[in-house]
Amino acid sequence: MTKTPFHLPYFLPYLLNQAAEAASREFQDYYRAKFGMLRNEWRVLFHLGCYGDLSAKQICEKALLHKTKVSRAVAALEDKRYLIRTPTPQDRRIEVLSLTPAGLRVFKDLSGAAEGFEAKLHDGLTPIEVETLRRVLLTLSNLPS
Repeated sequence: MTKTPFHLPYFLPYLLNQAAEAASREFQDYYRAKFGMLRNEWRVLFHLGCYGDLSAKQICEKALLHKTKVSRAVAALEDKRYLIRTPTPQDRRIEVLSLTPAGLRVFKDLSGAAEGFEAKLHDGLTPIEVETLRRVLLTLSNLPS
């Protein structure tokens, strides 16, 4: 019995990463050029825009980001005046992160743009393929880490 050679382009984690990079490239160019934001910054901003006020720890858990990356993104967004930190009365070490009015405007702009970029991803796919892809990705993203 001969072993088949390993083919990197068919390795599922590699393929998922390549697809994610290709799918997000144009959107990344948009938010970087318009708002000077990096990927982790828009991810933090979107979590606050979609879910409301959160702690950095909650963002880490929801976004599957390391605390260092979230901390840097929070500092950058605070410097841009897109979010504010408010210590909690119960434990002053924990801060609640909230979007400022400027942050909400950026979120609204970017979420509208995101819908347009997502629509481009649907080009060439049938509605059934889009729904199947979404279902498979949701299943894979809920795997235990």
